[in-house]
Amino acid sequence: MSQTTSSGSKTAKRAVAAVAVLAAIGAGGAVVVHQNNATASAPVAVASAPAASQSAPVAVPAPPISLPDFSVVAAHNGPAVVNINVTGSVKTSYDGNGQPGMGRGDAFGDDPFLEFFRRFQGQQQPRGQREMPTHGLGSGFIISADGIILTNAHVVRDAREVTVKLTDRREFRAKVLGSDPKTDVAVLKIDAKNLPVVPLAKADNLKVGEWVLAIGSPYGLDNTVTAGVVSAKGRTLPDDSYVPFIQTDVAVNPGNSGGPLFNTRGEVVGINSQIYSQTGGYQGLSFAIPIDVATKIKDQIVSKGKVEHAKLGVTVQEIDQSFADSFNLATPEGALVANVERGGPGDKAGLRPGDVVRSVNGQKIVSSIDLPAMVGLAEPGSKIAMEVWRNGKLVALTATLGNASDKVAAVAAERGDQGAAKLRLGLSLRPLDQMEKRQSGIPGGLVIEDAAGAAANAGIEPGDVLLSVNGLAVNSVEQVRQVVGKAGKSVALLIQRGDERIFIPVRLG
Repeated sequence: MSQTTSSGSKTAKRAVAAVAVLAAIGAGGAVVVHQNNATASAPVAVASAPAASQSAPVAVPAPPISLPDFSVVAAHNGPAVVNINVTGSVKTSYDGNGQPGMGRGDAFGDDPFLEFFRRFQGQQQPRGQREMPTHGLGSGFIISADGIILTNAHVVRDAREVTVKLTDRREFRAKVLGSDPKTDVAVLKIDAKNLPVVPLAKADNLKVGEWVLAIGSPYGLDNTVTAGVVSAKGRTLPDDSYVPFIQTDVAVNPGNSGGPLFNTRGEVVGINSQIYSQTGGYQGLSFAIPIDVATKIKDQIVSKGKVEHAKLGVTVQEIDQSFADSFNLATPEGALVANVERGGPGDKAGLRPGDVVRSVNGQKIVSSIDLPAMVGLAEPGSKIAMEVWRNGKLVALTATLGNASDKVAAVAAERGDQGAAKLRLGLSLRPLDQMEKRQSGIPGGLVIEDAAGAAANAGIEPGDVLLSVNGLAVNSVEQVRQVVGKAGKSVALLIQRGDERIFIPVRLG
């Protein structure tokens, strides 16, 4: 579970890293400190006294390991990191006596003693909603000397007034030029000149294991500096965002949201955005938005005043080992196409239900959530080249992306569990009649009259319509028998249930 880090919510975003230095010191080992750098030498081997004819053993130290000194980065870039104070309001319910959150059905609202005191106090007034003031803190950084600031969208969400405080204690009212919830990037503008700015990294050459530094305002403590290492790159989270996050081990807490993540050269490589937490506080995993993603969003906001995302017009779901076996994939990787929007970009490109998208523009699709992220960050109208696994071989397709209007390909939930087989599949099937075809709008397929054994255990229900098996459309019971007869350990059934289409893996005996 990921949580945002702006205060006033249980979520906690934005990464600031804690420096963890492990020094394994054995016999004869030492740590030598030179000013702000520490060097660890390897243990020195100690041998017994040599014989007269032997030469004394020579200890060979390991190459020294230098620890980073972030003092120059912090001193040079700290003045360009700002504290953001947000005031707004939220609607809350109130009871007949004007007390927030005390109506029947709310917390403690059914307590009989509270009800007694309400009646004792006099006639109750009508219940309803009122706006309650909210207050939040976050971080940001100046990227233009004339007052352009980057931060998180969740920091300024529902804000009525945004105040930016500099390290020299000056305060400015900020205007929100725009924000994009899908990438969690927002752009602010303050009326000032000759402001300090941070340098932005030019290329994506950040490496896993590289030291990084974060500056922000956790719990309102301005210009707090922490450091750590990059734990992973391109991390896609199941939170409906489009961002290939930078994962670090930085210590991030409420108020760090929107602060910069620096490399050792003092360049901003990301915006601290999220943490994994079960408590609301830092627990060792934090995530930052890559600066190239943030810059792309910033450019759209500044030039157009809004952000547009692309769409492919497909519903995808995760590939597990059962699906990999069904589609003869060497590894359970890719995005399984469960549904294709009629007339959409994917349909026009030739995508079909049962296709497995393996790569986009040469970039590998490992998890199904990688595809919406890649598509969502593209420009509407741009073309993408896809490698698709279909009927046991790779097919090359090209799609011209549409405009998502903040709607993207959904990741369908995985359904069901696999069980033992009864007659391998356990389905009682019949073709759709003409009236059913007209009423449902489904041109072909087989009505499932009964489901037992493996199919029932997988979650298939009577009334579902079977559209395909292992990506092959079926319109007769004989077609199903032929495909299942040639299948291996499992089959993937495309099911229509109401308005929903989803693949369900069924493990065969």
